[in-house]
Formats: sequence, structure tokens, C-alpha cells
Amino acid sequence: MKDLSTLRAALDTVDAALIASIAQRQAIVAQIGRVKEASGQQLRDFKREAEVLRKVRDKAQAEGLDPGLGEAVMKLLIEASLTNQEQRRVQSSTEGEAKRALVVGGNGKMGRWFAQLLQAQGFSVSIADPSGTPEGFSAAANQPGPAQEAFEGRVPIWAEHAMAADVIVVAAPLSASERVLASLHHLKPSGLIFDLASLKSPLKAVLRACATSGLKICSLHPMFGPDTVLLSDRHVIFIDLGHAAAVAEAKALFAATSADLVDMALDEHDQLIAYVLGLSHAVNICFFTALANSGASAPKLARLSSTTFDKQLAIAGKVAEENPRLYFEIQHLNEARELALEGLSDALNALTACVRAGDELAFVAMMERGRGYLSAREPKKGIGGG
Repeated sequence: MKDLSTLRAALDTVDAALIASIAQRQAIVAQIGRVKEASGQQLRDFKREAEVLRKVRDKAQAEGLDPGLGEAVMKLLIEASLTNQEQRRVQSSTEGEAKRALVVGGNGKMGRWFAQLLQAQGFSVSIADPSGTPEGFSAAANQPGPAQEAFEGRVPIWAEHAMAADVIVVAAPLSASERVLASLHHLKPSGLIFDLASLKSPLKAVLRACATSGLKICSLHPMFGPDTVLLSDRHVIFIDLGHAAAVAEAKALFAATSADLVDMALDEHDQLIAYVLGLSHAVNICFFTALANSGASAPKLARLSSTTFDKQLAIAGKVAEENPRLYFEIQHLNEARELALEGLSDALNALTACVRAGDELAFVAMMERGRGYLSAREPKKGIGGG
């Protein structure tokens, strides 16, 4: 029997060969990406992805490996390849060549994400944010101006940058976004304007006022967080406020990515977000609140945890780490909030009633109805391959 040091040396050799093979694969994938880009092909090829994963599973099984392990490793490699290809396409875009962009609120997480996207496309990006300017960007101003400036005819100190900008992104908190949009309504810049607000209820009046006055404006909602790198399988909502050219210009900023661009009406947005964000947040807040009130220690529950509990705990943990004031705004300021919250309350009451009454048929009916609803949901296509 070989000793431990000999076996470890052999393992190091295999690991080095594995890394070399991965590097070789990624280099070939990069070449494929350049060929696709040159010929105008889409970044993702779902048919090819399925073929690659099938071959990997078959090969893994033939080698005595768990097919799931082979597939998991390949999916990681495919995702890394897609990320590199998407970033290359964004950086090679000429969308922002010789153009200026202003991001109001650009020192916030999503504001910084959009500033980086615009900068990668060649825009000269300025930041207006009271908390400062992130490294690598120029400061348009460090004060967005008094709250009533637009209504009193005052000019915000970032006005000069706004008037010269080809694109203006409003990435401020909800209350500040309303004031910024009011300032833009007063200034009448000629560039494209869009906000990134998670809710549109508090901004409806000022958005419509801007649109009515002839500004080139639309409204966006990126359905992903600021840590997102690859936009494949990510959604961006676009709301047409009556200026189709504004929507088209905003969508062009994502042309080099694989993001799913979704059109939505202004009045429909918050009704759907009440479920997509409001309900999902509320479920997790109730979950970790019930745990915190249970008297059971977290370490003890961790030792007894199940697969479902662990997954739910992971999601709830991420929600608990988010900005509580922002999450309160998402709940409180949504004019359609009662749709989701009353639905959650009714569902919990129905579940409690059938459990207390020992009504197995009612419980089974709830489970079966949920199974039928979820099975009708369009499945994700997965990540693309080279």
C-alpha cells in the first residue's frame, strides 16, 4: 500500500492536470464566444447546453462517478464561460461611445452597479450622491439639493451634468427619487431618463408628469441584486410611460447581455410586485420571527435541521440581512400591498383551521392545489453552454 505522502503527491498531479484542462476548455469557449459575437449569434444555446450536460452525465456514469457530480461541475464551468462572454460583449459595446451618463444615487449598491454597466459600455459616468462618489467615477455633486428645490424653482447643483447627459439614471431611495424626478421635470433635460425604484406607487404622479411634459423617460425595475454578475436568467422590467423611443434606448443598454427584458404597464407593476417581493419577503420575515419567538436556540435547531428547513433558513437569513427600512417601504408604500398580505393571512388561517380540526382532506386539497399551480409555472431554461 502506498503511503499517504505518495498518494497526496499523486492527487496534486491530478489536480494540476484538472486545472490545466479547465483552462484549456475555457480558452476554447472564449473562441466560440468570439465566433458567436462576430456572426451575431445569441450568447446562449439551450440545445447545445442540454447536449453537453447529457454527454457529461453519460461519461461520468461510464467512469463510475455520480452523474449529478459531473453535471454540477459542468454547470459551474458553463456559468463561468457565460459570465466571461457576457462581460466581453458589454465591454466591446459602442453604445456609450462619446456619450455622458449621470447616476443620481450612484454610491448606492444598485446605482453603482448601473454606473459600472454604463462605464463598461464607454459612457463617461458622473455620480451625484450625498454619501460620496465611488472610486473610478467623477463627482457631479455630493448634495442632491433641498427637498423642495423643484417646487420652488431652485436648481439642483447637479443640474449642469443632467443637462449635458445622454442618460440619467435615478437610483436614489424612493422618497429621494420622487424629489429627483421632480427636479428633472423642472429642468427638462433632453437625455434618456429612467428610475430603478422597486415600487412605482409613490412615483406614479411625478413619472406621468415627466412623461406628459415631453421628457424622454421610462421606468425600470431590475429584478436582481447588486452582487449579480451574469444576467442570464435575470429579468429587467421596462415600463413605457408613452415614449416608445425611451424604452427602446433603455433596452439597448442591455443588448450585449442575456437579460430577459419584460414589458409591463405602470398600473400593473405594483400589483405583481406585491407577490413577487412583498409576499416572499413577508413569508420569510414571519418565518424567522416565529423562530426567534419560539424559545428554541438556533444551535439546537441547526443540529436537528432537515433539508427543507436548511433551504428555508438560508433564504430567510439573506432577507434578515437586507436593509429593514427599504423592506418596510416595499411593504408599506405599495398601494396593492393588501392583495398579498391578506392572501398570506387567509392561507395561514386555512392551514391552522384544518390542522386543528384534523381535516386531512382539506390539508391534502391545499397541497394538491399548490402542486398544480406550481407545476403550471414555466420552467427555467437553465444556463446556456458554449
